[in-house]
Amino acid sequence: MLKSGITVRWLVTTILVIAVILTCISASVVFVLKDYYYDTVEAKLQSLAQSSVIADYFSSYLNADDDEFSARAQEYVDNFQEFNIAELWVINKHGTPVVTSTGFVSEDEICPDFEEALLSASGRALWQGNSSTGEKVMAITVLLPRTNGMSNGAVRYIISLEQVDIQLWKITFIVAIICIFALSLVVLSGLFFVRSIVVPVKKLNDATRSIAAGNYKEKIELSNRYDDELAELAESINYMTDEIDRTDKLKNDFISTVSHELRTPLTAIKGWTETLLCINTSSDDTINNGLKVIQNETERLYTLVEDLLDFSRMESGRMTLHLKKIDIIAELDDAVYVLKDRAGREGKELYYSSPEYAAPVNADPDRIKQVFVNIIDNAIKYTPTGGKISILAMIDSDNVRIRVADTGCGISPEDLPRIKEKFYKANFSTKGSGIGLAVCDEIINLHKGTLEISSVYGEGTEVNITLPTLPVNLSERKDS
Repeated sequence: MLKSGITVRWLVTTILVIAVILTCISASVVFVLKDYYYDTVEAKLQSLAQSSVIADYFSSYLNADDDEFSARAQEYVDNFQEFNIAELWVINKHGTPVVTSTGFVSEDEICPDFEEALLSASGRALWQGNSSTGEKVMAITVLLPRTNGMSNGAVRYIISLEQVDIQLWKITFIVAIICIFALSLVVLSGLFFVRSIVVPVKKLNDATRSIAAGNYKEKIELSNRYDDELAELAESINYMTDEIDRTDKLKNDFISTVSHELRTPLTAIKGWTETLLCINTSSDDTINNGLKVIQNETERLYTLVEDLLDFSRMESGRMTLHLKKIDIIAELDDAVYVLKDRAGREGKELYYSSPEYAAPVNADPDRIKQVFVNIIDNAIKYTPTGGKISILAMIDSDNVRIRVADTGCGISPEDLPRIKEKFYKANFSTKGSGIGLAVCDEIINLHKGTLEISSVYGEGTEVNITLPTLPVNLSERKDS
């Protein structure tokens, strides 16, 4: 099922679209939560860094010496109640942290927000980045009131973003699991739905191929759970095959009836024409030529009627074989003998090579000879004057192989795959019904052999017939 075109296309398009949608939703959720958490941290920093409270606390110590300022700063830090959430620094007028809530500050610590606050008209600045230890933090610096435009120090609050980011990663992981689970549910439910379509469609496809091959008895049976448009389509196809089968039987019956009705008068015309040619003593060339034309055209009509009868038998499954042990080489000899004089009369060279010993085959001699005559006749028919036809028979331990090759017009690559189809003609300029090769192929198949045709357009055609031989004693073959 996974190799099915519909399934693959559905999987590719659906998974791709749903994956993109879920990715966009997940990313949007994560970004929204990130903004929410970061905004919460910023709001917390803003609530801690109230300029009025800080100014009131340090207003009496703005001009104090460093020791007194440090003592006041230590008192401020000791009264800080949010040490479990944020870190507090007090920076003196020299820009140096004098007291921290952790009791430690790195000498390499940078305070971009302090520098920015010095330049800010509001005297405060917010910063987000990595500290000297590599920890991701958000910090806010609030300057103490200035004296004569000079800085008197600042208070800095810092909150770590590490836990916030860890929480975001957890949420991202959970969202991803939810999305994968949702995608899996969609894919599984979708596969079940697609399978409910693909399986009956495959049955319909197989059935229509069988019907196209001529099996009009084919019926499409879907399970009871299919009570939808597919079931209606199956019923329609079944009805169509019944009608085609009925029409086909009428056609075959008509062909068989007409062919039998035509055979009787044609046999009479053919017989009387041959009789008149034998007893005709007239010196009138017109009469003689007319009788020969009647004879030739009657022979052609008779051949066409026989082809139609064979086609009717083949279509209705009534083509039967009268099998017996025969020498296939002898039958080929007879066919070549019948047609060699005709090839000579038409100015075409016919070369024939066969083994000197017999090739026993269980076959119907009349049908086999019919195949040989038809194949050689086609080779002569499609070979121009001055061309060559070569016939070669070869025998191995299990098969007899007969090759008929000509230097005729050949068959185009477009026509070659269909050349054995019933009523198909690659060359409409040459007389023929288009049934002969189809009948020959059916006869060879009934003999459990193969008939293969290869051709080069403009250069010629080669027909290879392979038939299974009966076991033979090699000593007997040598004696023969």
